[in-house]
Amino acid sequence: MCSVDPLSSLLSGIRAEGSVVSHAVLTAPWTVRFADGAPLTMVSVLRGGGTLLLPDGTERAVGVGDTAVVRGPAPFCLADRADTVHRPHAEYEIACFTPDAECTAQELGGIRWGTDPDGATALIVGAYRASGHRHERLLRALPPVLVINEDVEVCAWLETAAADAAQRTAGSQALMDRLLDWALVCTLRNWFDQAGAAAPSWYRGLADPVLGPALQAFHDRPAEPWTVASLAMRAGVSRALFAKRFTQVMDRPPLAYLTECRMADAEALLADTDLGIAEIAKSIGYADAFGFSAAFKRHRGLSPSGFRAAAAA
Repeated sequence: MCSVDPLSSLLSGIRAEGSVVSHAVLTAPWTVRFADGAPLTMVSVLRGGGTLLLPDGTERAVGVGDTAVVRGPAPFCLADRADTVHRPHAEYEIACFTPDAECTAQELGGIRWGTDPDGATALIVGAYRASGHRHERLLRALPPVLVINEDVEVCAWLETAAADAAQRTAGSQALMDRLLDWALVCTLRNWFDQAGAAAPSWYRGLADPVLGPALQAFHDRPAEPWTVASLAMRAGVSRALFAKRFTQVMDRPPLAYLTECRMADAEALLADTDLGIAEIAKSIGYADAFGFSAAFKRHRGLSPSGFRAAAAA
């Protein structure tokens, strides 16, 4: 369910697991192919740099301090130069999620590890697994690739942690996975903050001084019988002012947003749990299964049971 806030809820279904690449000694010309098919892949450039090459032809340069988040599942490449793919070069592949992958091993797809010579590129790579369907709303809010420039001290700290993970000491992989989760949250928050009007409406709304308290209350307790009046009371403004402000910032009326969020919760619960229809209805704020089923069918064009069957197919 939408606990705490939408971004936390959406990120609850996506985690780094067993994927870290650091101190990769890449001597130009080279390309690295990312073949995990992960929903999200994060690439942080500690030294050197290159050009991201996406399947749709997009090219995006990344340099020291840049962190790129690439939306999957299509494979993509990082090359030392955009034209490298058209001339002889060393080819590497990273696929942390294959059955025999060891993304912290001393050898990975021909990539050498150790002290970087001058001009080499050092990377941290996090490939994120999805557990269920909750993350899909987040993916719809992201561009194919986003790039944020990180603080130099943050990069140095991450590099130290990644070097420890590469040594396979006790607990090092779990530590690195959690750091990658933290880094993804920070990167997305920075990007949403910089995106302004292009950020998702649910993110803009939480930052709004009028709407923020009301949205926080709803996302903390989505099962309550919220109305425009009760949300306006949380915001400390009149019902009319709240409704007008909400529509301006969120691009939809308050009750339409509440319904969308509840239906998104319902979709995740139907696809990822064995809860009964009545239990799901109650958990997202509907008095009975009949009212919930009717609303869900209007929203999705399928009954809850039909949606669950389709998701399981």
